Amino acid sequence: MLTVKGLLDVKGRTTYTVTPSTATIDALRLMAEKEIGAVMVLDGERPIGILSERDVARQIAEVGAFNIDSKVSDLMTSPVFFVGLDYNLDECMSLMTNKRIRHLPVIEQGKLVGLISIGDVVKAEIQDRDLLITHLENYISGTGYGH
Repeated sequence: MLTVKGLLDVKGRTTYTVTPSTATIDALRLMAEKEIGAVMVLDGERPIGILSERDVARQIAEVGAFNIDSKVSDLMTSPVFFVGLDYNLDECMSLMTNKRIRHLPVIEQGKLVGLISIGDVVKAEIQDRDLLITHLENYISGTGYGH
């Protein structure tokens, strides 16, 4: 069973963060520059929220406008659901589906150690299943062993 730790070992643990007082436009520029869909909001080292493209889109849909001077704290989702390194990817997929979220912070001993997206989880699950299928095909056909 694939775990969050295994996913982060492959994907990397780089996580982009902002503070609650960061201007939302600056957070959006960071997301555009890094080609990511969300940034974590930290108070010191403590995760207190997440700002995603969806949060901004909701604001525009609800208010009919977007104030570029607004602070991240005005739009961020808080509190956030999070997982630990020992979670398996099926648990992550279930949590993301049930809570209708696309990003999960990974927390270890109260500190942010990574961020995974639904795309990361789906990609890893597909790769794992493809590998299993290949092994089963080799087993059934009697090929691929001893090489």
